[in-house]
Amino acid sequence: MRGNCCWRRSMQHSCVRAFRKHFSISSLTSTSIVTPPTSKNFNTQNKLQNLNQLQFSENDIIKWNTQITNYMRRGHFESALELFNSMPSRTVVSWNSMISGYLSNRRFRDAHQMFDEMPMRDLFSWNLMLNGYVLYQNLASARWFFEKMPVRDIVSWNTMLSGYARGGFVDEARELFSRMPGKNSISWNGMISAYVQNGRVDEAAALFESRGGWELVSWNCLMGGYVKANRLVEAREIFDRMPDRDEVSWNTMISAYAQNGQLSEAQSLFMKCPSRDAFAWTAMVSGYIQNGRLDEARRVFDQMPEKGVVSWNSIIAGYVHNNRIDVARELFEAMPTRSISSWNTMISGYAQTDDIQEARNLFNKMPQRDSISWSAMIAGYAKSGHSEEALHLFAEMHRNGERSNRSVYTCVLSTCADTGVLELGMQIHGQVIKIGYGSATYVGNALVAMYCKCGSIHKANCVFKGILEKDTVSWNTMIAGYARHGFGLQALAVFDTMTKFGIRADDTTMHCYAMPHPTLSITLFACADRSWWRGKGRPSKLTVE
Repeated sequence: MRGNCCWRRSMQHSCVRAFRKHFSISSLTSTSIVTPPTSKNFNTQNKLQNLNQLQFSENDIIKWNTQITNYMRRGHFESALELFNSMPSRTVVSWNSMISGYLSNRRFRDAHQMFDEMPMRDLFSWNLMLNGYVLYQNLASARWFFEKMPVRDIVSWNTMLSGYARGGFVDEARELFSRMPGKNSISWNGMISAYVQNGRVDEAAALFESRGGWELVSWNCLMGGYVKANRLVEAREIFDRMPDRDEVSWNTMISAYAQNGQLSEAQSLFMKCPSRDAFAWTAMVSGYIQNGRLDEARRVFDQMPEKGVVSWNSIIAGYVHNNRIDVARELFEAMPTRSISSWNTMISGYAQTDDIQEARNLFNKMPQRDSISWSAMIAGYAKSGHSEEALHLFAEMHRNGERSNRSVYTCVLSTCADTGVLELGMQIHGQVIKIGYGSATYVGNALVAMYCKCGSIHKANCVFKGILEKDTVSWNTMIAGYARHGFGLQALAVFDTMTKFGIRADDTTMHCYAMPHPTLSITLFACADRSWWRGKGRPSKLTVE
C-alpha cells in the first residue's frame, strides 16, 4: 500500500540519511571515490583533450593530476593510464588520483596493483584502499588491511566502522567503536544508525542517552528506529524532546501515525506542522486510504497546493483498491505527468475487474514498460482465463529482451499448471534455475504446483527439496500433490516432517474437507483411499520419494 511507501521514505530520510550523511564512505574519505562515471564508452569526439595536445609543463603537476581525474570520472581508464605513464614526474597525489579513479569505477584489482607499485604512500593512500576493501571485498579482508596500516586517523576508524555497520555486523562495529582513540560526530551518529538499521533500537537509545549534544539527524534516526519497531509512544517522546525539528521529523511522526491507523494524532500533527511539504500531504492521503476513508483522502488530495506524481499515484491506487476504477481512470487522465507506476496501477486495476481488453489497451499505449507492467498484464490474462494470451505475452516479453522477475515466473508457471503445458513449464524451469530463482520460495512453490498438476510427482518432490525456505504453501502443495495422485504414505511422511519443523497446518490445502486441520484431513483421506489406514494403525515407517 502507499502507506508503506510513505513510511519507508520517511525512514530513508531519517536513518538512511543519518547513515549516508554522517557515516558514508564518501564522507569518510574522498568524494572522488564514489563519483560515478558519466560515460563508460570512450568517444574520441568528446575527449576533454587529446593527449598530443597537452602542453603541460613538467612542473605543472596539478594540471596533469586534474586531467587524470577528469578521465577517470568519465570512465576513460586507458587514457588516464596513458597520461599517468607519460608524466615526467609524479607525486603521491598522482598515484592517489589513479587509485581513486579505479575504485570509483569498481576496478579494485587495478587500484590494488597501483597501490602496490607506489614508491611512497601517505595516509590518504591507505584510507583509499581501506575504502576499496570495505566496498568491494569481504570485511575480513578489510579488517586485515586495517590492522596492517602503519598509522590510522579518525577517517580510518570510521571507514572500518561503516563497513561493519553496513554489513550488519553490529557487535563488531561496537567493539571497534569502543577501541577508537578518538570519536567525532560521524562516529557517534554512525553507531546510532548502525543499531537502528539492524533493529537494535534499545541499544541505540542507551548510547543516545549516554551523552548529549546530538545532531538533528541522530534524533530523527532514533525516532525512526522506534517507528520501525512500532513503538510509537517512545517515538513521540523523542519527537517531543527534540530541541529542533525539520521536515523529516514531522513527516516521520505524521506518517507513522497514519500508517498505524491513528489518524486523529496524524491530523493533529499535520495541522501543527509549520511547513507541510508534498510528503506530509501524501502521508495523510495514504493514511486515509489505508484505513478505508477514501472520501477524506480525496478531500486532502484536493486541498494539496502542489501535487506530485507520488500523490497522484496514491489517490489513484486508493480508488483502484476500492474497486472505483472509473474514478481512478478520470484521475489518471487528469495527471499532468505519469510514471510507469501510474500505468501499472491502472493496468492492474482493469485486470482485477476482468476488463482485460482495456488493460491491454493501456499496456499497448505505455511509452515504456518495466517488469511489473508485463507481470500485471500476464497475471490479468491468467486470472481472466486467457491462458494462451498469457503465454504468448510471456514469449513476447522475452523476444523484447525484457528480464522476468519472480512474479512473472510464478504467474506463467501457474498458467502452465492450469493448462497442463508441461513441456513449456519445464523450459521455464530451466530459465529459473539459470538465473538463480529455483530455490526462491514463491517460484519454487509455483514449480511444485505445476509439476503436481501435470502429474510429474517425482520432479515436484525434487523441486520441493530444493526450496531453501519452505512456507506453509510449500508443504501444503506437496502434500496435496501426493494425496491427489494416491501417494498416501508419502503425503503422510511430508506432513510428519512439516510438523517436526514446527509448521502448523492451515486452511489453504483442500477446501472441500472442512476439518480443523485440512492438511491432516487430506493426508488421512489419501491413506483411507488406499486402504492403508483401515484397521492397520499408523504405518511404522514413513519415507518420501
